[in-house]
Amino acid sequence: MSERFVSREVVQKRLAELEPRIAAACERAGRKREEVNIIAVTKYIDVPAIGEVLAAGLTHIGENRVQDALPKYEAYGETGTWHFIGHLQTNKVKDVIGKFDRFHSLDRLSLAEELNRRAEALGITAQCFLQINVSGEETKFGLDPKDVLAFVQETSNMKHIRVIGLMTMAPFVENAEDVRPVFRGLREWRDRLLSLGIDNLTPNELSMGMSNDFEVAIEEGATYIRVGSVLVSPE
Repeated sequence: MSERFVSREVVQKRLAELEPRIAAACERAGRKREEVNIIAVTKYIDVPAIGEVLAAGLTHIGENRVQDALPKYEAYGETGTWHFIGHLQTNKVKDVIGKFDRFHSLDRLSLAEELNRRAEALGITAQCFLQINVSGEETKFGLDPKDVLAFVQETSNMKHIRVIGLMTMAPFVENAEDVRPVFRGLREWRDRLLSLGIDNLTPNELSMGMSNDFEVAIEEGATYIRVGSVLVSPE
């Protein structure tokens, strides 16, 4: 058995513990539970455990690194929806385009150009989340907020990418309430960008919130939460 393994029974138990917290956050925000999707962040586990995660009923799989993600996709890519959630190097686009369903880290023009070029060659449209560095942390990837409007204008004629959502990473803090302004800021960007009426810009989705702060993210409008350590970490 792999050292980085988790069984479906353990995942199901953790999911059962997580669900009431998600439901309560939705209730506090006046939202429906079905508006929030869980992305299982599976960087902690190896290929055999992916099947266990899928069998536990989790349909959204999130991977951070191309070299780790590809063997998992080759084994289980026909099942579920696969999200690339890490920083994506431009020279790695060729390895993941046409495989992963969603890209959560569109953060620069060179990446947009390469995604568009590769998607056009395959006759598909790359579904992307625009990553915005709302917190302004130097250690975080993402567009500087002051560059967002220029970026969406520059990419507005790229017919083979579609921005379906926005993504951000909040600082890691002990009190999740401290990062509420980051999540609220991303929601405000969504509303602002939706009002522009750009054809390939329909950012209805918000990818924000992780194991330590997902409840606050849900309260601020998250439609995808990226959960790893409390859900699918090795046994």
